[in-house]
Amino acid sequence: MHGSPTPQDPQNPGDLRTPPPGAPGRDPFVRVRGAREHNLRDVDVDLPRDALTVFTGVSGSGKSSLAFGTVYAEAQRRYFESVAPYARRLIHQVGAPKVGEITGLPPAVSLEQRRSAPNARSSVGTVTTLSNSLRMLYSRAGDYPPGAPRLDSDAFSPNTAAGACPECHGLGRVHTTNEELLVPDPSLSIREGAIAAWPGAWQGKNLRDVLDALGYDVDRPWRELAAKDREWILFTDEQPVVTVHPVREAGRIQRPYQGTYMSARRYVTHTFAESKSATLRAKAERFLTSAPCAVCGGRRLRPEALAVTFAGRTVAELAALPLTELAEVLGDPAVRGDETARVLTEDLVARIATVTELGLGYLSLDRATPTLSNGELQRLRLATQLRSGLFGVVYVLDEPSAGLHPADAEALLVVLDRLKAAGNTVFVVEHHLDVVRHADWLVDVGPRAGVHGGRVLHSGPPQELAAVAESATRRYLFDRESRPGREVREPTGWLRTGPITRHNLVDLDAAFPLGVLTAVTGVSGSGKSTLVGTLTEELPGVERVVTVDQRPIGRTPRSNPATYTGLFDIVRKLFAATDEARARGYKAGRFSFNVAGGASSGGGRCETCQGEGFVAVELLFLPSTYAPCPDCHGARYNAETLEVRLRGLTVAEVLDLTVESAAEFFAGTPAAARILRALLDVGLGYLRLGQPATELSGGEAQRIKLAAELQAVRRTHTLYVLDEPTTGLHPADVEVLMAQLNALVDSGHTVVVVEHDMDVVAGADWVLDLGPGGGAAGGRIVAQGPPAAVAADSDSRTAPYLARALGT
Repeated sequence: MHGSPTPQDPQNPGDLRTPPPGAPGRDPFVRVRGAREHNLRDVDVDLPRDALTVFTGVSGSGKSSLAFGTVYAEAQRRYFESVAPYARRLIHQVGAPKVGEITGLPPAVSLEQRRSAPNARSSVGTVTTLSNSLRMLYSRAGDYPPGAPRLDSDAFSPNTAAGACPECHGLGRVHTTNEELLVPDPSLSIREGAIAAWPGAWQGKNLRDVLDALGYDVDRPWRELAAKDREWILFTDEQPVVTVHPVREAGRIQRPYQGTYMSARRYVTHTFAESKSATLRAKAERFLTSAPCAVCGGRRLRPEALAVTFAGRTVAELAALPLTELAEVLGDPAVRGDETARVLTEDLVARIATVTELGLGYLSLDRATPTLSNGELQRLRLATQLRSGLFGVVYVLDEPSAGLHPADAEALLVVLDRLKAAGNTVFVVEHHLDVVRHADWLVDVGPRAGVHGGRVLHSGPPQELAAVAESATRRYLFDRESRPGREVREPTGWLRTGPITRHNLVDLDAAFPLGVLTAVTGVSGSGKSTLVGTLTEELPGVERVVTVDQRPIGRTPRSNPATYTGLFDIVRKLFAATDEARARGYKAGRFSFNVAGGASSGGGRCETCQGEGFVAVELLFLPSTYAPCPDCHGARYNAETLEVRLRGLTVAEVLDLTVESAAEFFAGTPAAARILRALLDVGLGYLRLGQPATELSGGEAQRIKLAAELQAVRRTHTLYVLDEPTTGLHPADVEVLMAQLNALVDSGHTVVVVEHDMDVVAGADWVLDLGPGGGAAGGRIVAQGPPAAVAADSDSRTAPYLARALGT
């Protein structure tokens, strides 16, 4: 390991190797020995305390496994050991990381980009807890109507029973439906599917059979039914239970059963409100109209809370202001009345300042968190930590620069320095080169990804990385050549959208060139994602739109690269076509680990672990641990299925192949080779075919989606929309990604990317720059044209950074 630190150096008292003053004998390093999490290869590394340490390396190299999967996971495990055993049962605990030993590890705080399940009630105010202080201000220092009783702070929250508008339950909008939405074609009968909002398959048939049993004519065209019958079928809140005698089908025994009726409106609203499936919720939403609540006017609160004002405004009005404006209102000395108001407003203004310092002043307290990017959400959490005043802890941050315009990234460095100056240790997983250069200590992991990575190539001052030839990071940090000149492509046409009025875009008209690569730029909150979100197949001139985002390809270990790309369908058919499988009567379903095993089912998964490959072992007061299945030993299939081999390999062994190895193995199968070539082209040769979706990074998930698109033969013109595709990607991976996007353009398609990486923007054909600021100060097209033209525009905040990337 290059640059490995040594203990105390008496010749250099100011060196990082010297313990800080006031801590005699304290080891100045967090020392990791024998880290084996994921692809880490028995890593030994020493990380300085009270310093800013940045972890770099290509995507999948193991840097997150070291920072989060090892260091933070061990700190969390040690904390849980200090909690009373009974209380430990109530906390979701992670297992111990695979590491020999870690010494010198203080308590740790993790700020990752992973978000919890979308929640319409979660907002900027709730994440930062600023809403709590604002509600307290109204409760204690608000102006009440004469004779009105003083309200508790809960009464000013739309998320409590005391404060929520009773009509919309604090959501501000009501979802309704009507007959035209639920029954788009009244010439059809109920049996023919007139009620389009109903589910398909057995559930829809069940509802039709229940109606038939209730005496309604399900074979007459909908428009010929009596009005009162149509009203009851669609809108009743009754849920009668009847005995259903299903129509018998040849060869099947169908016994009578008790069926419960649910009206179309009830089914749609229940699915939209309760379903965990994004697909089902999206389908239900098509049959609903949304409008502001007539009772509260969309303000989400009860009338008595909205009657209280501060600085002449209701709590809903202040919560809707951008944070910069809110700070101005609360900072006005004229509004600070008594001592209570002064203390509360000063606290609010000080806490808002840390959020605006991170470039988020354009957000409002009532902005819902599902509408925020991962980078915005992480910076909100970072702002909360800044105000906490903790010291002596390790902060582990996952790409805090994600989603940041270069102009805002400078403020981030100030914040990281403040965390360090307060007496904390800061570990940052990062690709942004300005953050890397700012580090006190650099840990570079590699040299490549997956099985080709997992080693620490350098641990020491950043400038010493220049001597490490193996490092992929070194070239971008020290050896950047000037960008060669490139001819921009000419558009084949134009796609016009607008006028758009949404979020901070007001009557905006925009034009996107077709047949080229367009980069949409601008500071955080300027309206970039909102603008590209209007690019849909409804626009004239658009045949097909594909959005390639970084959301997971699946939320369970059962989803993997092979299943997502369709490769596993080909693999299962190949196994089913072997002589052994044909002799046994095995079909393709036999080789799926999602199909139940057993003689009657035709499935071949191991039933002990139900195709998971592992079993959970409950340890009561300790975190649940997972052990390989005692029957299949992690193979996921039963013994009979594993007796079938394809050119010497079982189906479990094929799933364990890397993409690189699989490309050689399936070279003679064109359909499989095409998919594997696409995965190799986007730099994912190191992934295992059966690698669970839960182990993939956002960048890896995005490139799997892109590979699935690349391997498909597309004859129609396609518009590809990517929102910040370089998030989570090392500069080396960005080059691979851009080569594929340029290949799509060269084959006649159109690509639009929202991007902050100026090297990517410099390589585009057309730039559309929004701004000039964020929130209400943005939403306008400031500059547009080829990169060189935008770089010369004095009104653009992007221009100086783009000019630097172009070398002009």
